Amino acid sequence: MKEFTYTIEDPNGLHARPAGMLATFAKRFQSDIRIKVGDKEADAKRLLALMSLGAVHGTNLTVSVSGEDEEVAAQELEAYLGEKMQNGKKRAEGTASNET
Repeated sequence: MKEFTYTIEDPNGLHARPAGMLATFAKRFQSDIRIKVGDKEADAKRLLALMSLGAVHGTNLTVSVSGEDEEVAAQELEAYLGEKMQNGKKRAEGTASNET
């Protein structure tokens, strides 16, 4: 089993759009992918399960990957979260700077 922690930096948290994109991305792998927030845990391949975590800006996600492609899945998921969730932060910062 592989495990890593990711802190949500997107000001909007893990809302519908990024949760849907994450679920779609997670479905590419055969491994079981679980995301834990506090005492709640969700199957990363299920949109509604991800949204039920209530993950907002600053929330620490613990991602566990187990299965035959766990090594690749964990690496790609960690990179994906960093890239995609950062995009939301950059969009929010760009909007704020455009308003001044």
